[in-house]
Amino acid sequence: MSDESGTERYLRLTIELTVEVQDLAGLREAALKEINHPDADLDDDERREQAEMVSADETGATALQWLIEPDHVLGLIEHVQQVEPREAVLGVEPSDGPSDEEDDHDHDHHDHDHKH
Repeated sequence: MSDESGTERYLRLTIELTVEVQDLAGLREAALKEINHPDADLDDDERREQAEMVSADETGATALQWLIEPDHVLGLIEHVQQVEPREAVLGVEPSDGPSDEEDDHDHDHHDHDHKH
């Protein structure tokens, strides 16, 4: 389908997930373990900088971002043969918590999609 010039089609998936941090110290510890892992593509200065950022972030967002593997996100579409991932951007930021109204709407919409 994308062989002919100008026929490419792109879809952008937007997913919002709110998590509750139940163990900030444990979250930071897990992220620091990833940062200090020998396979991490970081030099000593980068390791130190990233470790400081994780330790200084009181929200845990920086730590969580270190723990989410790109393959986890791409796993949402890996079973769909007709699409090819082209770009993935992941951001983790503080939230005021889940909104009950939004949760109900999201679940209704999600269930509706799966009925097709």
